[in-house]
Amino acid sequence: MNRLDPRQQAFREAMAHLCAAVSVVTSDGPAGRCGITATAVCSVTDTPPTLMLCINRSSALNPVFKANGRLCVNVLASEHEDVAKHFAGMTRVEMEQRFGLHDWQLEPDAQPRLAGALANLQGRVAEVREVGTHSVLLVELDDIRVRDRGDGLVYFSRAFHHLQRPSVAA
Repeated sequence: MNRLDPRQQAFREAMAHLCAAVSVVTSDGPAGRCGITATAVCSVTDTPPTLMLCINRSSALNPVFKANGRLCVNVLASEHEDVAKHFAGMTRVEMEQRFGLHDWQLEPDAQPRLAGALANLQGRVAEVREVGTHSVLLVELDDIRVRDRGDGLVYFSRAFHHLQRPSVAA
């Protein structure tokens, strides 16, 4: 077993206290179709619309995302906790089966989009940087779809939690 030094352990503990939205990032192309649950996703700029995504370099899916060069970040709603678990590998369901368990829109020339997600952000990988154990992907978006209702799914203290959308005052 690989032991962490105290600073690495402290960093992991601190990051467990950082509440993060849960997404499933999908890709389909010459290297195959895949998806992975991710919390390391954030906006970079709105001109052009760009986000940043971090994927562990040791993940078998890392080279698939890079080779395909296109992806979709599906921001999960609270009812998608099981989707998050499937794509995190927590349920041992094989990759192709994962896309059959939920309402995935699999259209030609598009990346897999989860119906009912709070947002689907599709684009091309514009730049990749290798930083320590992770690849940092900058993704320029060309198709953005937003759902105006539904509650959020977040990851905090090593567990999934549902985040209720605030009521709109009349």
